[in-house]
Amino acid sequence: MIVADRDGGLVELNAAARLLWSQAVRGDALWDTVPAWLAEAHGRFADGVPDGTGEVSGAVADRFFEAHPTPADDGDVVWWLIDDTDRRLAEAALAGARQRSALLADVSSQLLSTLNVTRCMEATARMATDHLAEAALLVAPPQGRRHQLTYAYRGGPVSQVTAPVDVHAVPGLAEALQGFPPVPARWIDPASLPSWVRPADFTEPVGSVIVAPLPGHGVPAGALILLRSSREQAFSGDEELFARLFAARAGAALSAARLYTEQASITATLMRELLPPRLENVHGVEYAGAYRPSRDNERIGGDFYDVHPGTGPTEETLVVLGDVAGKGLDAAVLTGKIRNTLQALLPLATDHERTLTLLNCALLSSHHTRFATLVLASVRRLGSTVELRLTSAGHLAPLIVRSDGTVEETATRGSLIGALPKVTSATANVTLRPGETCLLYTDGVTEARGGPLGDELFGDHRLKRVLAECAGMPAEAVVERIQMLTAQWVGSGSHDDVATVAISAPRGADLTMAGGQGRVGSTMYRRNG
Repeated sequence: MIVADRDGGLVELNAAARLLWSQAVRGDALWDTVPAWLAEAHGRFADGVPDGTGEVSGAVADRFFEAHPTPADDGDVVWWLIDDTDRRLAEAALAGARQRSALLADVSSQLLSTLNVTRCMEATARMATDHLAEAALLVAPPQGRRHQLTYAYRGGPVSQVTAPVDVHAVPGLAEALQGFPPVPARWIDPASLPSWVRPADFTEPVGSVIVAPLPGHGVPAGALILLRSSREQAFSGDEELFARLFAARAGAALSAARLYTEQASITATLMRELLPPRLENVHGVEYAGAYRPSRDNERIGGDFYDVHPGTGPTEETLVVLGDVAGKGLDAAVLTGKIRNTLQALLPLATDHERTLTLLNCALLSSHHTRFATLVLASVRRLGSTVELRLTSAGHLAPLIVRSDGTVEETATRGSLIGALPKVTSATANVTLRPGETCLLYTDGVTEARGGPLGDELFGDHRLKRVLAECAGMPAEAVVERIQMLTAQWVGSGSHDDVATVAISAPRGADLTMAGGQGRVGSTMYRRNG
Protein backbone atom coordinates (compact mmCIF):
# COMPACT_ATOMS: atom_id res chain seq x y z
CA MET A 1 0.00 0.00 0.00
CA ILE A 2 1.17 3.52 -0.86
CA VAL A 3 -0.44 6.72 0.39
CA ALA A 4 0.25 9.97 -1.46
CA ASP A 5 -1.15 13.48 -0.98
CA ARG A 6 -2.88 15.59 -3.60
CA ASP A 7 0.42 17.22 -4.62
CA GLY A 8 2.17 13.93 -5.22
CA GLY A 9 4.11 13.70 -2.01
CA LEU A 10 4.70 10.35 -0.39
CA VAL A 11 2.75 10.04 2.87
CA GLU A 12 3.11 6.42 3.88
CA LEU A 13 4.20 2.92 2.71
CA ASN A 14 3.29 -0.31 4.42
CA ALA A 15 5.77 -3.11 5.02
CA ALA A 16 5.05 -4.90 1.73
CA ALA A 17 5.59 -1.67 -0.24
CA ARG A 18 8.88 -1.03 1.54
CA LEU A 19 10.16 -4.33 0.14
CA LEU A 20 9.90 -2.69 -3.27
CA TRP A 21 10.99 0.85 -2.34
CA SER A 22 13.22 0.42 0.68
CA GLN A 23 14.89 3.86 0.34
CA ALA A 24 11.64 5.84 0.19
CA VAL A 25 10.81 8.21 3.13
CA ARG A 26 7.82 10.38 4.00
CA GLY A 27 7.75 13.56 1.95
CA ASP A 28 9.57 12.16 -1.09
CA ALA A 29 8.05 13.07 -4.41
CA LEU A 30 6.02 10.24 -5.84
CA TRP A 31 7.65 10.84 -9.25
CA ASP A 32 11.07 10.14 -7.72
CA THR A 33 9.93 6.96 -5.97
CA VAL A 34 7.48 4.90 -8.02
CA PRO A 35 7.39 4.06 -11.76
CA ALA A 36 6.07 6.73 -14.12
CA TRP A 37 2.87 4.77 -14.92
CA LEU A 38 1.81 4.90 -11.25
CA ALA A 39 2.85 8.56 -10.71
CA GLU A 40 0.94 9.66 -13.81
CA ALA A 41 -2.14 7.75 -12.70
CA HIS A 42 -1.98 9.45 -9.27
CA GLY A 43 -1.79 12.86 -10.89
CA ARG A 44 -4.84 12.18 -13.06
CA PHE A 45 -6.83 10.78 -10.13
CA ALA A 46 -5.90 13.61 -7.76
CA ASP A 47 -6.89 16.22 -10.38
CA GLY A 48 -10.24 14.54 -10.92
CA VAL A 49 -9.53 13.70 -14.57
CA PRO A 50 -12.04 11.02 -15.71
CA ASP A 51 -10.10 7.78 -16.14
CA GLY A 52 -12.61 4.98 -15.69
CA THR A 53 -12.26 3.46 -12.27
CA GLY A 54 -8.73 4.79 -11.92
CA GLU A 55 -7.27 1.28 -11.91
CA VAL A 56 -3.95 0.96 -13.72
CA SER A 57 -1.29 -1.70 -14.10
CA GLY A 58 2.38 -1.88 -14.92
CA ALA A 59 5.78 -3.31 -14.07
CA VAL A 60 7.75 -2.73 -10.89
CA ALA A 61 11.24 -4.15 -11.22
CA ASP A 62 10.68 -7.70 -12.56
CA ARG A 63 7.11 -8.00 -11.24
CA PHE A 64 3.76 -6.86 -12.58
CA PHE A 65 1.17 -5.07 -10.43
CA GLU A 66 -2.37 -3.81 -10.60
CA ALA A 67 -2.94 -0.48 -8.74
CA HIS A 68 -6.37 0.45 -7.35
CA PRO A 69 -6.90 3.99 -5.91
CA THR A 70 -9.06 4.83 -2.90
CA PRO A 71 -9.59 8.53 -1.91
CA ALA A 72 -9.10 9.45 1.80
CA ASP A 73 -11.07 12.10 3.73
CA ASP A 74 -8.12 14.50 3.90
CA GLY A 75 -7.54 14.50 0.14
CA ASP A 76 -4.84 11.82 0.18
CA VAL A 77 -5.05 8.85 -2.17
CA VAL A 78 -4.42 5.29 -1.03
CA TRP A 79 -3.01 3.06 -3.79
CA TRP A 80 -3.48 -0.66 -3.28
CA LEU A 81 -0.95 -2.64 -5.34
CA ILE A 82 -1.79 -6.25 -6.14
CA ASP A 83 0.95 -8.52 -7.50
CA ASP A 84 -0.44 -9.89 -10.80
CA THR A 85 2.78 -11.48 -12.03
CA ASP A 86 1.90 -15.14 -11.50
CA ARG A 87 -1.52 -14.79 -13.09
CA ARG A 88 -0.08 -13.10 -16.16
CA LEU A 89 2.67 -15.71 -16.45
CA ALA A 90 0.07 -18.47 -16.20
CA GLU A 91 -2.06 -16.80 -18.86
CA ALA A 92 0.98 -16.37 -21.09
CA ALA A 93 1.95 -20.02 -20.55
CA LEU A 94 -1.60 -21.14 -21.32
CA ALA A 95 -1.69 -19.01 -24.47
CA GLY A 96 1.68 -20.39 -25.52
CA ALA A 97 0.53 -23.95 -24.88
CA ARG A 98 -2.61 -23.34 -26.91
CA GLN A 99 -0.57 -21.84 -29.73
CA ARG A 100 1.85 -24.78 -29.70
CA SER A 101 -1.03 -27.27 -29.64
CA ALA A 102 -2.65 -25.52 -32.58
CA LEU A 103 0.68 -25.52 -34.41
CA LEU A 104 1.23 -29.23 -33.75
CA ALA A 105 -2.29 -29.98 -34.97
CA ASP A 106 -1.57 -27.95 -38.12
CA VAL A 107 1.74 -29.78 -38.56
CA SER A 108 0.03 -33.16 -38.30
CA SER A 109 -2.73 -32.09 -40.68
CA GLN A 110 -0.36 -30.78 -43.33
CA LEU A 111 2.15 -33.61 -43.12
CA LEU A 112 -0.42 -36.40 -43.03
CA SER A 113 -2.25 -34.89 -46.00
CA THR A 114 0.46 -36.23 -48.29
CA LEU A 115 1.67 -39.81 -48.48
CA ASN A 116 4.54 -38.88 -50.77
CA VAL A 117 7.83 -39.25 -48.88
CA THR A 118 9.70 -36.52 -50.75
CA ARG A 119 6.93 -33.93 -50.32
CA CYS A 120 6.56 -34.90 -46.65
CA MET A 121 10.28 -34.29 -46.03
CA GLU A 122 10.12 -30.95 -47.83
CA ALA A 123 7.08 -29.88 -45.82
CA THR A 124 8.77 -30.87 -42.54
CA ALA A 125 11.90 -28.83 -43.27
CA ARG A 126 9.88 -25.83 -44.48
CA MET A 127 7.56 -25.80 -41.45
CA ALA A 128 10.54 -26.11 -39.12
CA THR A 129 11.98 -22.89 -40.52
CA ASP A 130 8.59 -21.20 -40.36
CA HIS A 131 8.07 -21.88 -36.67
CA LEU A 132 11.25 -23.09 -34.96
CA ALA A 133 14.54 -22.03 -36.51
CA GLU A 134 16.25 -20.00 -39.21
CA ALA A 135 17.49 -23.10 -41.02
CA ALA A 136 16.69 -26.80 -40.91
CA LEU A 137 18.19 -30.00 -42.25
CA LEU A 138 16.28 -33.27 -42.39
CA VAL A 139 18.56 -36.31 -42.58
CA ALA A 140 16.83 -39.43 -43.89
CA PRO A 141 17.87 -42.96 -42.83
CA PRO A 142 20.90 -44.24 -44.75
CA GLN A 143 20.62 -45.80 -48.18
CA GLY A 144 23.81 -47.79 -48.22
CA ARG A 145 26.48 -45.20 -47.41
CA ARG A 146 24.43 -42.24 -48.57
CA HIS A 147 21.76 -40.11 -46.91
CA GLN A 148 19.02 -38.04 -48.48
CA LEU A 149 19.38 -34.48 -47.12
CA THR A 150 16.55 -31.94 -47.21
CA TYR A 151 17.64 -28.32 -46.63
CA ALA A 152 15.42 -25.36 -45.80
CA TYR A 153 16.24 -21.72 -45.04
CA ARG A 154 13.69 -19.21 -43.80
CA GLY A 155 12.29 -17.35 -46.78
CA GLY A 156 14.21 -19.49 -49.28
CA PRO A 157 13.46 -22.60 -51.35
CA VAL A 158 13.68 -26.18 -50.07
CA SER A 159 16.38 -28.31 -51.72
CA GLN A 160 17.26 -32.00 -51.60
CA VAL A 161 20.46 -33.89 -52.31
CA THR A 162 21.68 -37.43 -51.73
CA ALA A 163 25.28 -37.60 -50.58
CA PRO A 164 27.70 -39.62 -48.44
CA VAL A 165 28.08 -37.71 -45.14
CA ASP A 166 29.71 -38.50 -41.81
CA VAL A 167 26.82 -38.39 -39.36
CA HIS A 168 29.23 -38.95 -36.45
CA ALA A 169 30.60 -35.45 -37.06
CA VAL A 170 27.43 -33.97 -35.56
CA PRO A 171 26.99 -34.76 -31.84
CA GLY A 172 23.90 -36.87 -31.28
CA LEU A 173 23.03 -37.28 -34.98
CA ALA A 174 24.16 -40.90 -35.35
CA GLU A 175 22.23 -41.78 -32.20
CA ALA A 176 19.13 -39.89 -33.38
CA LEU A 177 19.16 -41.82 -36.66
CA GLN A 178 19.10 -45.03 -34.61
CA GLY A 179 16.12 -43.82 -32.58
CA PHE A 180 17.94 -42.94 -29.35
CA PRO A 181 16.79 -39.91 -27.29
CA PRO A 182 18.27 -36.54 -28.30
CA VAL A 183 21.27 -34.97 -26.63
CA PRO A 184 20.63 -31.58 -24.93
CA ALA A 185 21.26 -28.59 -27.17
CA ARG A 186 23.79 -27.17 -24.68
CA TRP A 187 26.05 -30.16 -25.31
CA ILE A 188 26.49 -29.29 -28.98
CA ASP A 189 29.22 -26.85 -29.95
CA PRO A 190 27.92 -24.88 -32.97
CA ALA A 191 31.47 -24.06 -34.06
CA SER A 192 32.28 -27.75 -34.55
CA LEU A 193 29.50 -28.46 -37.06
CA PRO A 194 30.63 -29.69 -40.50
CA SER A 195 29.86 -27.49 -43.49
CA TRP A 196 27.34 -29.92 -45.02
CA VAL A 197 24.92 -29.24 -42.14
CA ARG A 198 24.31 -25.64 -43.33
CA PRO A 199 21.97 -24.74 -46.18
CA ALA A 200 23.76 -22.81 -48.93
CA ASP A 201 21.98 -19.55 -48.00
CA PHE A 202 22.80 -19.78 -44.30
CA THR A 203 26.11 -17.91 -44.16
CA GLU A 204 26.08 -16.42 -40.64
CA PRO A 205 27.83 -18.10 -37.68
CA VAL A 206 25.68 -20.75 -36.02
CA GLY A 207 24.77 -19.78 -32.47
CA SER A 208 22.43 -22.58 -31.36
CA VAL A 209 21.69 -26.13 -32.53
CA ILE A 210 19.06 -28.78 -31.83
CA VAL A 211 19.35 -32.38 -33.07
CA ALA A 212 16.02 -34.20 -32.70
CA PRO A 213 15.20 -37.77 -33.76
CA LEU A 214 12.21 -38.41 -36.00
CA PRO A 215 10.60 -41.48 -34.41
CA GLY A 216 8.61 -43.69 -36.75
CA HIS A 217 6.42 -46.76 -36.39
CA GLY A 218 9.01 -49.05 -34.85
CA VAL A 219 11.75 -47.82 -37.20
CA PRO A 220 13.41 -44.35 -37.01
CA ALA A 221 12.24 -42.02 -39.78
CA GLY A 222 15.39 -39.86 -39.71
CA ALA A 223 16.63 -36.85 -37.74
CA LEU A 224 15.98 -33.11 -37.79
CA ILE A 225 18.73 -30.51 -37.25
CA LEU A 226 17.59 -26.98 -36.35
CA LEU A 227 19.96 -24.00 -36.63
CA ARG A 228 19.85 -20.45 -35.32
CA SER A 229 22.47 -17.80 -36.03
CA SER A 230 24.44 -16.11 -33.26
CA ARG A 231 22.36 -12.94 -33.69
CA GLU A 232 19.21 -14.85 -32.73
CA GLN A 233 18.24 -15.88 -29.21
CA ALA A 234 19.50 -19.34 -28.32
CA PHE A 235 16.99 -22.15 -28.07
CA SER A 236 15.31 -22.17 -24.67
CA GLY A 237 14.38 -25.29 -22.75
CA ASP A 238 10.73 -24.89 -23.74
CA GLU A 239 11.66 -24.46 -27.39
CA GLU A 240 13.86 -27.55 -27.24
CA LEU A 241 10.96 -29.54 -25.79
CA PHE A 242 8.61 -28.20 -28.44
CA ALA A 243 11.11 -29.10 -31.16
CA ARG A 244 11.00 -32.71 -29.94
CA LEU A 245 7.20 -32.71 -30.08
CA PHE A 246 7.35 -31.26 -33.60
CA ALA A 247 9.86 -33.93 -34.62
CA ALA A 248 7.63 -36.67 -33.18
CA ARG A 249 4.69 -35.52 -35.31
CA ALA A 250 6.90 -35.23 -38.39
CA GLY A 251 8.42 -38.66 -37.77
CA ALA A 252 4.99 -40.28 -37.56
CA ALA A 253 3.94 -38.65 -40.84
CA LEU A 254 7.16 -39.66 -42.61
CA SER A 255 6.88 -43.20 -41.32
CA ALA A 256 3.30 -43.42 -42.60
CA ALA A 257 4.38 -42.06 -46.00
CA ARG A 258 7.24 -44.58 -46.27
CA LEU A 259 4.98 -47.45 -45.23
CA TYR A 260 2.41 -46.41 -47.84
CA THR A 261 5.10 -46.13 -50.52
CA GLU A 262 6.45 -49.59 -49.72
CA GLN A 263 2.97 -51.12 -49.73
CA ALA A 264 2.09 -49.34 -52.97
CA SER A 265 5.26 -50.68 -54.58
CA ILE A 266 4.50 -54.22 -53.41
CA THR A 267 0.91 -53.90 -54.62
CA ALA A 268 2.04 -52.62 -58.02
CA THR A 269 4.49 -55.53 -58.37
CA LEU A 270 1.82 -58.09 -57.48
CA MET A 271 -0.72 -56.31 -59.68
CA ARG A 272 1.51 -56.63 -62.72
CA GLU A 273 1.49 -60.39 -62.25
CA LEU A 274 -2.30 -60.51 -61.92
CA LEU A 275 -3.19 -58.29 -64.89
CA PRO A 276 -4.25 -60.01 -68.12
CA PRO A 277 -1.63 -59.86 -70.88
CA ARG A 278 -1.88 -57.87 -74.08
CA LEU A 279 -2.48 -60.20 -76.99
CA GLU A 280 -1.26 -60.02 -80.60
CA ASN A 281 -0.35 -62.39 -83.43
CA VAL A 282 1.33 -65.67 -82.54
CA HIS A 283 2.55 -68.07 -85.22
CA GLY A 284 0.24 -66.58 -87.86
CA VAL A 285 -2.90 -66.60 -85.67
CA GLU A 286 -4.59 -63.42 -84.43
CA TYR A 287 -5.32 -63.12 -80.71
CA ALA A 288 -7.08 -60.24 -78.96
CA GLY A 289 -8.30 -59.92 -75.39
CA ALA A 290 -10.05 -57.34 -73.26
CA TYR A 291 -10.99 -57.19 -69.60
CA ARG A 292 -13.27 -54.85 -67.68
CA PRO A 293 -13.48 -55.25 -63.87
CA SER A 294 -16.77 -54.96 -62.06
CA ARG A 295 -15.72 -51.75 -60.31
CA ASP A 296 -14.12 -48.77 -62.02
CA ASN A 297 -11.68 -48.27 -59.13
CA GLU A 298 -10.29 -51.80 -59.50
CA ARG A 299 -7.94 -53.24 -62.07
CA ILE A 300 -8.22 -56.93 -61.29
CA GLY A 301 -11.02 -59.33 -60.42
CA GLY A 302 -12.30 -62.85 -60.91
CA ASP A 303 -12.19 -63.06 -64.73
CA PHE A 304 -8.88 -63.84 -66.43
CA TYR A 305 -7.26 -65.03 -69.60
CA ASP A 306 -3.81 -66.13 -70.73
CA VAL A 307 -2.08 -67.17 -73.94
CA HIS A 308 0.90 -69.54 -73.74
CA PRO A 309 2.59 -69.65 -77.17
CA GLY A 310 3.93 -72.91 -78.48
CA THR A 311 7.67 -73.19 -78.97
CA GLY A 312 7.26 -73.03 -82.74
CA PRO A 313 4.68 -72.76 -85.53
CA THR A 314 4.08 -76.50 -85.44
CA GLU A 315 3.42 -76.54 -81.68
CA GLU A 316 0.03 -75.76 -80.15
CA THR A 317 -0.58 -72.46 -78.37
CA LEU A 318 -2.66 -72.83 -75.21
CA VAL A 319 -5.36 -70.22 -74.58
CA VAL A 320 -7.11 -70.09 -71.20
CA LEU A 321 -10.14 -68.02 -70.23
CA GLY A 322 -11.77 -68.42 -66.84
CA ASP A 323 -14.14 -67.01 -64.27
CA VAL A 324 -13.60 -67.38 -60.51
CA ALA A 325 -16.65 -67.14 -58.26
CA GLY A 326 -16.73 -63.71 -56.61
CA LYS A 327 -15.28 -60.30 -57.33
CA GLY A 328 -12.44 -58.05 -56.29
CA LEU A 329 -9.10 -58.88 -54.71
CA ASP A 330 -10.09 -62.21 -53.12
CA ALA A 331 -11.20 -63.55 -56.47
CA ALA A 332 -8.10 -62.09 -58.15
CA VAL A 333 -5.84 -63.98 -55.72
CA LEU A 334 -7.39 -67.28 -56.82
CA THR A 335 -7.08 -66.31 -60.48
CA GLY A 336 -3.38 -65.81 -59.86
CA LYS A 337 -3.13 -69.27 -58.31
CA ILE A 338 -4.95 -70.84 -61.25
CA ARG A 339 -2.80 -69.03 -63.80
CA ASN A 340 0.42 -70.05 -62.03
CA THR A 341 -0.74 -73.65 -61.75
CA LEU A 342 -1.60 -73.78 -65.43
CA GLN A 343 1.80 -72.30 -66.24
CA ALA A 344 3.40 -75.19 -64.37
CA LEU A 345 1.14 -77.70 -66.16
CA LEU A 346 2.05 -76.48 -69.68
CA PRO A 347 4.13 -79.62 -70.51
CA LEU A 348 0.90 -81.61 -70.01
CA ALA A 349 -1.41 -79.16 -71.76
CA THR A 350 -1.85 -81.33 -74.85
CA ASP A 351 -4.13 -83.51 -72.69
CA HIS A 352 -6.94 -81.15 -71.62
CA GLU A 353 -8.68 -83.64 -69.34
CA ARG A 354 -5.50 -84.46 -67.43
CA THR A 355 -4.64 -80.77 -67.12
CA LEU A 356 -8.07 -79.98 -65.71
CA THR A 357 -7.88 -82.92 -63.29
CA LEU A 358 -4.53 -81.79 -61.90
CA LEU A 359 -5.77 -78.20 -61.63
CA ASN A 360 -8.89 -79.40 -59.81
CA CYS A 361 -6.77 -81.36 -57.31
CA ALA A 362 -4.59 -78.30 -56.69
CA LEU A 363 -7.62 -76.12 -55.91
CA LEU A 364 -9.29 -78.73 -53.71
CA SER A 365 -6.11 -79.08 -51.62
CA SER A 366 -5.78 -75.31 -51.09
CA HIS A 367 -7.44 -73.17 -48.41
CA HIS A 368 -9.65 -71.45 -50.98
CA THR A 369 -13.37 -72.21 -50.86
CA ARG A 370 -14.18 -70.68 -54.24
CA PHE A 371 -14.66 -72.57 -57.48
CA ALA A 372 -13.95 -71.55 -61.06
CA THR A 373 -15.09 -72.20 -64.60
CA LEU A 374 -12.74 -72.04 -67.56
CA VAL A 375 -12.14 -72.91 -71.19
CA LEU A 376 -8.96 -74.41 -72.63
CA ALA A 377 -8.19 -73.82 -76.29
CA SER A 378 -5.24 -75.46 -78.02
CA VAL A 379 -4.53 -73.57 -81.24
CA ARG A 380 -2.35 -74.50 -84.23
CA ARG A 381 -2.19 -73.04 -87.73
CA LEU A 382 -2.21 -75.54 -90.56
CA GLY A 383 -1.72 -73.88 -93.93
CA SER A 384 -4.52 -71.39 -94.50
CA THR A 385 -6.66 -72.71 -91.63
CA VAL A 386 -6.46 -72.67 -87.85
CA GLU A 387 -7.20 -75.85 -85.89
CA LEU A 388 -8.64 -75.58 -82.38
CA ARG A 389 -9.30 -78.10 -79.61
CA LEU A 390 -11.76 -76.54 -77.15
CA THR A 391 -12.62 -77.92 -73.71
CA SER A 392 -15.06 -76.28 -71.31
CA ALA A 393 -14.89 -76.85 -67.56
CA GLY A 394 -18.30 -75.62 -66.44
CA HIS A 395 -17.88 -72.55 -68.64
CA LEU A 396 -19.94 -71.03 -71.45
CA ALA A 397 -19.19 -72.79 -74.73
CA PRO A 398 -17.08 -70.70 -77.15
CA LEU A 399 -18.82 -69.23 -80.20
CA ILE A 400 -17.57 -69.53 -83.78
CA VAL A 401 -18.18 -66.69 -86.25
CA ARG A 402 -18.05 -67.97 -89.83
CA SER A 403 -17.15 -65.78 -92.77
CA ASP A 404 -20.79 -65.70 -93.97
CA GLY A 405 -22.03 -64.37 -90.59
CA THR A 406 -23.19 -67.71 -89.21
CA VAL A 407 -22.60 -68.06 -85.47
CA GLU A 408 -22.08 -71.58 -84.10
CA GLU A 409 -21.90 -72.77 -80.50
CA THR A 410 -19.14 -75.33 -79.96
CA ALA A 411 -20.09 -78.75 -78.58
CA THR A 412 -17.93 -78.75 -75.47
CA ARG A 413 -18.94 -79.11 -71.86
CA GLY A 414 -17.51 -80.08 -68.49
CA SER A 415 -17.75 -79.74 -64.71
CA LEU A 416 -16.55 -76.93 -62.45
CA ILE A 417 -13.00 -76.67 -61.20
CA GLY A 418 -12.43 -76.72 -57.43
CA ALA A 419 -15.92 -77.92 -56.52
CA LEU A 420 -16.10 -81.70 -57.14
CA PRO A 421 -13.53 -84.45 -56.52
CA LYS A 422 -13.70 -85.58 -60.16
CA VAL A 423 -13.69 -83.49 -63.32
CA THR A 424 -15.58 -84.52 -66.44
CA SER A 425 -15.17 -82.81 -69.80
CA ALA A 426 -15.79 -83.14 -73.51
CA THR A 427 -13.48 -81.63 -76.13
CA ALA A 428 -14.66 -80.11 -79.41
CA ASN A 429 -12.48 -79.84 -82.53
CA VAL A 430 -13.03 -76.76 -84.69
CA THR A 431 -11.44 -75.50 -87.91
CA LEU A 432 -11.31 -71.79 -88.66
CA ARG A 433 -11.00 -70.72 -92.27
CA PRO A 434 -9.54 -67.33 -93.25
CA GLY A 435 -11.52 -64.47 -91.69
CA GLU A 436 -13.32 -66.68 -89.15
CA THR A 437 -13.15 -66.16 -85.39
CA CYS A 438 -13.60 -68.15 -82.20
CA LEU A 439 -14.82 -66.09 -79.23
CA LEU A 440 -14.18 -67.08 -75.60
CA TYR A 441 -16.12 -64.97 -73.12
CA THR A 442 -17.33 -64.86 -69.51
CA ASP A 443 -20.90 -64.53 -68.26
CA GLY A 444 -20.25 -60.86 -67.57
CA VAL A 445 -21.19 -60.36 -71.24
CA THR A 446 -24.46 -62.28 -71.43
CA GLU A 447 -25.56 -61.39 -67.89
CA ALA A 448 -24.89 -57.67 -68.29
CA ARG A 449 -28.11 -56.08 -67.07
CA GLY A 450 -29.26 -52.84 -68.68
CA GLY A 451 -31.26 -51.69 -71.66
CA PRO A 452 -34.02 -49.06 -71.67
CA LEU A 453 -35.35 -50.01 -68.22
CA GLY A 454 -32.04 -51.19 -66.78
CA ASP A 455 -33.29 -54.70 -65.92
CA GLU A 456 -32.86 -56.68 -69.16
CA LEU A 457 -30.00 -59.12 -69.73
CA PHE A 458 -27.73 -58.67 -72.73
CA GLY A 459 -28.33 -62.35 -73.38
CA ASP A 460 -27.07 -65.05 -75.74
CA HIS A 461 -29.28 -64.02 -78.65
CA ARG A 462 -28.05 -60.42 -78.60
CA LEU A 463 -24.42 -61.57 -78.37
CA LYS A 464 -24.86 -63.88 -81.38
CA ARG A 465 -26.48 -61.10 -83.39
CA VAL A 466 -23.55 -58.78 -82.60
CA LEU A 467 -21.07 -61.49 -83.57
CA ALA A 468 -22.86 -62.06 -86.86
CA GLU A 469 -22.28 -58.40 -87.65
CA CYS A 470 -18.56 -58.90 -86.86
CA ALA A 471 -18.03 -61.50 -89.61
CA GLY A 472 -14.66 -60.99 -91.28
CA MET A 473 -13.45 -58.46 -88.71
CA PRO A 474 -9.98 -58.80 -87.16
CA ALA A 475 -9.85 -60.32 -83.66
CA GLU A 476 -9.12 -56.99 -82.00
CA ALA A 477 -12.15 -55.34 -83.63
CA VAL A 478 -14.41 -58.16 -82.44
CA VAL A 479 -13.41 -57.80 -78.79
CA GLU A 480 -13.55 -54.03 -78.94
CA ARG A 481 -17.08 -54.10 -80.33
CA ILE A 482 -18.37 -56.56 -77.73
CA GLN A 483 -16.83 -54.60 -74.87
CA MET A 484 -18.21 -51.34 -76.22
CA LEU A 485 -21.76 -52.65 -76.72
CA THR A 486 -21.94 -54.34 -73.30
CA ALA A 487 -20.68 -51.15 -71.65
CA GLN A 488 -23.32 -49.12 -73.47
CA TRP A 489 -25.97 -51.67 -72.52
CA VAL A 490 -25.11 -51.45 -68.82
CA GLY A 491 -24.63 -47.68 -68.84
CA SER A 492 -23.96 -46.39 -65.31
CA GLY A 493 -25.40 -49.50 -63.67
CA SER A 494 -23.47 -52.20 -61.86
CA HIS A 495 -22.04 -55.17 -63.75
CA ASP A 496 -19.90 -58.22 -63.29
CA ASP A 497 -16.33 -58.67 -64.55
CA VAL A 498 -16.23 -58.94 -68.33
CA ALA A 499 -13.49 -60.81 -70.17
CA THR A 500 -13.33 -61.71 -73.86
CA VAL A 501 -10.72 -63.41 -76.06
CA ALA A 502 -10.96 -63.69 -79.82
CA ILE A 503 -8.93 -66.16 -81.90
CA SER A 504 -8.98 -65.45 -85.63
CA ALA A 505 -7.60 -66.96 -88.80
CA PRO A 506 -6.29 -63.89 -90.69
CA ARG A 507 -7.52 -63.21 -94.17
CA GLY A 508 -5.42 -63.22 -97.34
CA ALA A 509 -1.86 -61.93 -97.19
CA ASP A 510 -1.64 -62.15 -93.40
CA LEU A 511 -1.54 -65.93 -93.63
CA THR A 512 1.37 -65.90 -96.08
CA MET A 513 3.80 -64.07 -93.77
CA ALA A 514 7.07 -65.90 -93.45
CA GLY A 515 6.78 -67.88 -90.24
CA GLY A 516 3.69 -65.90 -89.17
CA GLN A 517 5.48 -64.75 -86.05
CA GLY A 518 4.08 -62.26 -83.55
CA ARG A 519 4.35 -61.69 -79.86
CA VAL A 520 2.33 -61.73 -76.68
CA GLY A 521 2.82 -58.89 -74.23
CA SER A 522 2.81 -59.56 -70.51
CA THR A 523 2.58 -56.24 -68.71
CA MET A 524 -0.47 -54.45 -70.13
CA TYR A 525 -4.20 -54.91 -70.33
CA ARG A 526 -6.99 -52.97 -71.95
CA ARG A 527 -10.03 -51.49 -70.24
CA ASN A 528 -12.97 -50.63 -72.42
CA GLY A 529 -16.12 -48.68 -71.76
